[in-house]
Amino acid sequence: CSANLHSRNNIYMASCSISITFATPLLRFHLQILFELRSLILDVHLLGLEQFEVMLGLDDHKNVVLFLCRGVINSRHLKHIFTGGNMALDFIFFPNTNIPMSLALPYPQFWTLCGNTLTPRRGVFGKTGDLQTILCVACTRDQITYSGTLSGDVYMWKGLNLTRTIQAAHSAIFTMYACEEGFATGGRDGCIRLWDREFKGISKVDLTGSAHGYANLSVRSVCWHGERIVVGTQDGEIFELVVRDREQPVLLTQGHGEGELWALAVHPAKAIAVTGSDDRSARLWNLNEHTLLSRCAAEQGVRAAAFSPDGAHLALGMRDGSLSVLRVRDMSEVVHVWERHAAIHLLRFSPDGGYLAAGSLEGPVDVYSVAQRYKKVGDCGGNIGGAIAYLDWSLDSSFLQTEDSVGQRCMYHMPYGKLVTDKEEIDASPWASWSCPRGAEVAGVLPRYGPPRQLMSLDASVTGGVLAVGDGLGFIRLYRFPTFQKGSRFRRYIGHSAPVTAVHWSHDCAWLLSIGGTDHALFQWRFIPEGLHPTESDTLADSNSEESSSDQSEMAELDSDIEQDMQNNVMRQVYKEDLQRLQKQGKEKGQTFASQRCERPPNDSLRLHFVHGYRGSDCRNNLFYTQTGEVVYHVAAVGVVYNRHTHSQRFYLGHDDDILCLALHPVKDYAATGQVGRDAEVHIWDTETLRPLSILRGEHHHGVCALAFSADGKRLVSVGANNENLVVMWEWKRGEKIASARGHRDKIFFVQVNPHNADRLLTVGVKHIRFWQVTGGGLTWRRGEFGGVARCDTMLCAVYGRSDDLSYSGAASGDVYVWRGVALLRTIKAHDGPIFSLHALEKGFVTGGKDGMVGLWDDSFERCLKTYAIKRSALAPGSKGLLLEDNPSVRAVTLGHGHILVGTRNGEILEVEKSGPMTLLVQGHMQGEVWGLSAHPHLPVCATVSEDRTLRVWDLSENHCMLAVRKLKKGGRCCSFSPDGKSLAVGLCDGSFLVVNANTLEDVLSFQHRREHITDVKFSPGKWFFSHYYPFPPN
Repeated sequence: CSANLHSRNNIYMASCSISITFATPLLRFHLQILFELRSLILDVHLLGLEQFEVMLGLDDHKNVVLFLCRGVINSRHLKHIFTGGNMALDFIFFPNTNIPMSLALPYPQFWTLCGNTLTPRRGVFGKTGDLQTILCVACTRDQITYSGTLSGDVYMWKGLNLTRTIQAAHSAIFTMYACEEGFATGGRDGCIRLWDREFKGISKVDLTGSAHGYANLSVRSVCWHGERIVVGTQDGEIFELVVRDREQPVLLTQGHGEGELWALAVHPAKAIAVTGSDDRSARLWNLNEHTLLSRCAAEQGVRAAAFSPDGAHLALGMRDGSLSVLRVRDMSEVVHVWERHAAIHLLRFSPDGGYLAAGSLEGPVDVYSVAQRYKKVGDCGGNIGGAIAYLDWSLDSSFLQTEDSVGQRCMYHMPYGKLVTDKEEIDASPWASWSCPRGAEVAGVLPRYGPPRQLMSLDASVTGGVLAVGDGLGFIRLYRFPTFQKGSRFRRYIGHSAPVTAVHWSHDCAWLLSIGGTDHALFQWRFIPEGLHPTESDTLADSNSEESSSDQSEMAELDSDIEQDMQNNVMRQVYKEDLQRLQKQGKEKGQTFASQRCERPPNDSLRLHFVHGYRGSDCRNNLFYTQTGEVVYHVAAVGVVYNRHTHSQRFYLGHDDDILCLALHPVKDYAATGQVGRDAEVHIWDTETLRPLSILRGEHHHGVCALAFSADGKRLVSVGANNENLVVMWEWKRGEKIASARGHRDKIFFVQVNPHNADRLLTVGVKHIRFWQVTGGGLTWRRGEFGGVARCDTMLCAVYGRSDDLSYSGAASGDVYVWRGVALLRTIKAHDGPIFSLHALEKGFVTGGKDGMVGLWDDSFERCLKTYAIKRSALAPGSKGLLLEDNPSVRAVTLGHGHILVGTRNGEILEVEKSGPMTLLVQGHMQGEVWGLSAHPHLPVCATVSEDRTLRVWDLSENHCMLAVRKLKKGGRCCSFSPDGKSLAVGLCDGSFLVVNANTLEDVLSFQHRREHITDVKFSPGKWFFSHYYPFPPN
């Protein structure tokens, strides 16, 4: 049973064999507790093979959670205990009982489990011992408890009462283990003591005096089983002792101690690597024997390392800005240089061995001459925008390329550091190594869509044709080298729990080495070339994760609409809920103007009357009929209930930021809407009264992109719009979370709950479909199996069929995929282009796609009964506006009250008669920002212009419709009517502007004499002049 360190913590249970062996004595995993995150799991104990599992938190509340476990998969939250902020350091069950005991600062607590209730009682010290911090605990079968204290004493407890004190067992007792033979304890003094079952001393082993011991060695973990004892220390060593020969401990594995691990280098000709850490040590490792060759103590923390090309010298960069060069044969110092005051975190010898380049956090790269006893001969300081993050030498040692922390890549002539400006000279330079994430050779590490990943380190093996990348999430990714196409295919490997600060290939490309900054671990990965079959042992220890291949790589170009959906980012620097905090900070800083008299607000007020617009450009399936025949949709931060008979609107105004998704309750006229926000909210509200029924928050960050009700309406599923794409199932009336799990690393477009089983649901998105099952307090998933029926495609929408295991999904190719369970049965060609909407009817289905077609299908999805083309010629006379174009992309489709309701990407809502005619109900602008607005000087008319490259004129009377529209070559930023209302001036984003006829929108004149966008334009009160404003470019 294991637990992880994360803002959302998980406990994992798995069955394992009885015997456990180390894959290699070289340090692989070393745990460290970090207190900077919201919470984490400190300890887990199981009662034999039984039911109870305890989780101790390290969050601010230090809570204890008890789970009832029924097998590996099924578990139930049994009890949540609030400790009042006291940290619980350990938690045990008495053998063969359900009675737990915990150690909480500064006293022990004994718990009694009765039903679902845990009742604590404090231990009574009496006069037998002093009240002090207790660090560990062990117990016997007769319910006698022994605890280790900070002072080094052992306390013996009978029931709740302290009955005996064994003094000065250690200087401080960090660990205690009970077994059939007796007890084993370990402490700060570096000693192991063995005790019999009556807790009488048997023997003592001092690890500090052993062959591998050292001063200040501290024992943190001990296990005694039969003839063997295993000991773990604070600095990452694991010792094994044989009871009969306990004075000769064997060192199994070791690693770095406290601080961050940043320095890694490999020998140019031998299977040797060096690591350096903030623990002020540099260590040489034998990669074949997995042993430590030597350890060198340093005066400062080591942040960088590099071997000379002949392997004779080892350069170390220190935290204080100094540079030390050692002889590898005996680790003696050759020279010590101090040129900088910030940490040296990059070191590279030139391929010919003549120079050493050192990059520091100050920015410039210093160049040292090896022949002149590491005298500084140049520096690369020009045109650097931040600290140097990467550097590489050319193969002939003539050039050095760098990349700084702001992403600026530069090249310099060596050794004097003159900046290279000739592009042909840059392109013609072959490189001895490649660690910079920018450049044509490594373009594939950047995603094709979306923001770039947080890359920490790169290393290319030219001979092996592979590129290793370590990222800020602790993943190792393996690419082909060179990799020219963005979003190239890769394999992903998991192991590190911290950002991967360095990766390096060994000299013969047999091993890949990686280090984690705060997990203190050096990982040694075996490289298996293409075509070479791994051995049986390699297969058993396969490190390849299940999601190793990029779902976006090496695939056909995505449809332009889907690409824009993927690039839509709801993350913002400031959210609306931040405004009150920022205003309060402004007042605290004295930024108010006391001299200005605060006036009372006006008695007049505003009431929202009508909204022109529908968010269809980047949303889908967000349009529904209510039971009374009204239409529910959203635009901006407003939930709209539209009466199609009276052409009037009512509004839900509970949101304070953009609404991204909408779902309708299957039984009652309730709507659920999810918005953008730092702590994104989901509102469930009544479409009749427009009052909120429940507000769900606390789970999603940045936004909620998809919602779905269960068939009975009691549950609601939401999907987050951040990097985790968290899937959460709610009991929305009570506002309680039922289960949650990370959805997918790629964008999720849609979620649907199984109408036959509320514990099942599916999600679809970029190159994936997942089928979910509620399990205990979590969600487990299975990936859709495409088999040989069809290729894996991006899924945009989905519905369930008439049976529990039958489902349908709409793909980017225009096919409908039919699923039985998780297996793909067949595909049906439904549209020419992506299918954005799919809706299940009582008998059949209705689909909508990018081709501007709506299709009605039979209940087996085998035959299309009828199709409807969205065209301007099909508009009924009563339409409230004009279609922008024929066959607009259909984003939402539903059927009810004898009509088909259609929402388009162009922001239009249409109602289609089954016989064919269609009525335009509402429309608005598309994607991009709307900046230009001008009211007609005499008529109830206004004009708007947007970055969607359209100029529109609106009727503000009771008709509430669009009177005219014109497509522009560029997006617009401003507009203004002339004083007589006959002309309309429009400022565009490219610095040009137009004057058009206000009635026909035809050009009167146009010209351009600026390069920046025109932000405002105004006519003078007379007839012949107007002025415009544009932002001046920075000097």
